[in-house]
Amino acid sequence: MDRLETVLKRFETAIIHGPGGTLLRNALTPKADVGDVTLIDELEGPGVDVVAPADALPLPSGYADLIVSMMALHAVSDLPGALVEARRVLKPDGLFIGIFPGERTLHELRSALQTAEAAVTGRVAPRVLPFVAVKDGGALLQRAGFALPVADVIRTTVEYESPLKLMAELRGAGETSHLVAGSKGALRRDVIAKMAEIYKTEFGRDDGYIPATIDLVTVTGWAPHQSQPKPLKPGSGKVSLAEAVQRSDQ
Repeated sequence: MDRLETVLKRFETAIIHGPGGTLLRNALTPKADVGDVTLIDELEGPGVDVVAPADALPLPSGYADLIVSMMALHAVSDLPGALVEARRVLKPDGLFIGIFPGERTLHELRSALQTAEAAVTGRVAPRVLPFVAVKDGGALLQRAGFALPVADVIRTTVEYESPLKLMAELRGAGETSHLVAGSKGALRRDVIAKMAEIYKTEFGRDDGYIPATIDLVTVTGWAPHQSQPKPLKPGSGKVSLAEAVQRSDQ
């Protein structure tokens, strides 16, 4: 909503993709100036208009003025392909906004699981998804053909009574690991018990609670259009950076 309400443009046709889509559609304000909204998700659910994955949208090219991806891109098999697909469906000068967990998300859980599994079984299996770093967000948008790419991150910490409470909430939210490569096997109870012990020792608070870091990365990019600002050619500048710095010092 922060991004939409600061854009002085009406979006006649919008697509919201992902499990957070219903929340956003219900929260839209007149200030956001969004017209017809189609809600797309990979699973059927309340309010979902179309069931489809992010990298295979059943829509014609140049269909939408706005596409918002809400907490879905971290779980797609082909992230660059999903961004290319969003670029295809957007009209010229259309806006894409993507929000997904970033690099440091659940790093405490990842570390505790790896240490525990190595100590108990002598091996380490991938248990927590690898998340995209914010520095790579803009590069991925540019690679997909978006103009004016921007990526930023908001870091927050959620506290839980125990690591098991955190894992139960992740499961309840449908956010268990989507990884299929490699031989993981079931997560053993003795590994989970060791993980909880390590988590509390390494990251626990004095009040007994444990933290879980959440990085929310937001990426924005525009489908190219001739009306958009373009960078000047090298050497064509008319303002001296040295003079500007000297004036600011004075």
